[in-house]
Amino acid sequence: MFGTRSTGRRAALLAAPLALAAVLAAPAQAATPDRGTRPASLTCQSKGVDPAAQARYRSEIFIQAPLRTIWNLQTDVEAWPSWQKPVAPMTVKRLDPGPLRKRSRFQATIQVPASPPAPPGTVIITSQVRQLQYGRCIRWTGPADGPGFHVDGVHVWNFIKVRGGVLVRTEETHTGPQANPNSDMGLEAWLKDLKTAAEAAQA
Repeated sequence: MFGTRSTGRRAALLAAPLALAAVLAAPAQAATPDRGTRPASLTCQSKGVDPAAQARYRSEIFIQAPLRTIWNLQTDVEAWPSWQKPVAPMTVKRLDPGPLRKRSRFQATIQVPASPPAPPGTVIITSQVRQLQYGRCIRWTGPADGPGFHVDGVHVWNFIKVRGGVLVRTEETHTGPQANPNSDMGLEAWLKDLKTAAEAAQA
């Protein structure tokens, strides 16, 4: 089994096959409560995260960019390395052709550095899109597996047009031996990188 610090880093892997890697290099952060009035849980076509999961994190960000720009960045999964900031070596590939859609599958392979007492190793995250509504929401699920490590994740994204831009909301749950309720699952870094990339595209 991993130590608490190591488990927190590796449990963050399901968050995003890129922002995840950034979390490996930093201690787990405590999840923060929802701010303001929000729905009980994010959904996509009436499907949400796992209500019985040991770990859950949710966040949002306002992006001053067109919805189309944000959507294209988020759904071109193989291009994630071009705008996210990975710390560990990582590759992302689609396992089927065409635009991202329901039942699309993609896989991230991360070379995780040593994080004592856990040894270095390869973590593979295989995700499948379960629900997708163009320009509005995406929901995918999948496991992350590595040496002595297993987490199952459910991830929901909502995109809401508001005055001046788009409100992007995301929520994720983890179950499994290394699920860490005190991790932000890499979502804060992912949202900030998405905002930076989308707004820079409009400059």
